[in-house]
Amino acid sequence: MSNLTGIVVTGASGKMGQMLVRMIAASDKVKLVGCIERSGHAWVGRDIGEAMGLGALGVEVSDDPLEAFARAQAVVDFTSPAASVDFAALAAQARAVHVVGTTGLEPEHHRRLDLAAHHAVIIQAGNMSLGVNLLTRLTQKVAQALDVDWDIEIVEAHHRMKVDAPSGTALMLGQAAADGRGVALDEAIVSGRDGITGARAKGTIGFSAIRGGDIVGEHDVIFAADGERIVLRHIATDRAIFARGALRAALWGQGQKPGRYDMMDVLGL
Repeated sequence: MSNLTGIVVTGASGKMGQMLVRMIAASDKVKLVGCIERSGHAWVGRDIGEAMGLGALGVEVSDDPLEAFARAQAVVDFTSPAASVDFAALAAQARAVHVVGTTGLEPEHHRRLDLAAHHAVIIQAGNMSLGVNLLTRLTQKVAQALDVDWDIEIVEAHHRMKVDAPSGTALMLGQAAADGRGVALDEAIVSGRDGITGARAKGTIGFSAIRGGDIVGEHDVIFAADGERIVLRHIATDRAIFARGALRAALWGQGQKPGRYDMMDVLGL
């Protein structure tokens, strides 16, 4: 067991946290060495397996991330932007690979991740799935091939509990489209429309967000011109694809030089 990569899961009580715990417990490549929750959470001090109804796993939920990170080779983090940047600094102290699947990151959050990445490996992506990252690369290639007479719209759908919009994946796709066109996304983006908006400005990249039910994640990239459309689509039906990608990233990060990476690096795309 000593040759297995030790993983700490942050936000262990959340949907992604619990998915990761289950997947790690069943893995023959990684082992669970810590679970983190916020101070005062009902699970702190309990065995994570018992808290999840799985039976004891021998790992107690803690509110002390630095102590847990010191035992780990990697931290897998699907929490909140504020928590993730704090975890990044602590993971860097512990020289643990930090896999960040948190969405809703603002420029200041990215700046703090960049600072932490001077000392440790940080792998951050708006989406950890193989399919979405292939879609991202295709989006860039198609945008590069088409001129501005083709309008670009990104439509995303998620469950009712998602708190950020556009989704991190939608923004990742928008960035790929902007890169393909050789423009800055923050100058081309149009996020949502309401009222008398006037005609669409040429060269913009539009975003629309749908929230409802238990939708795991659906993303369409639409290239529309007079008389024809190209639609690239990815549909996620199981959060396990994100957990698998995150664990793959945690393993890939072992032995890499300190710095910022994404799933394109992990997947060799």
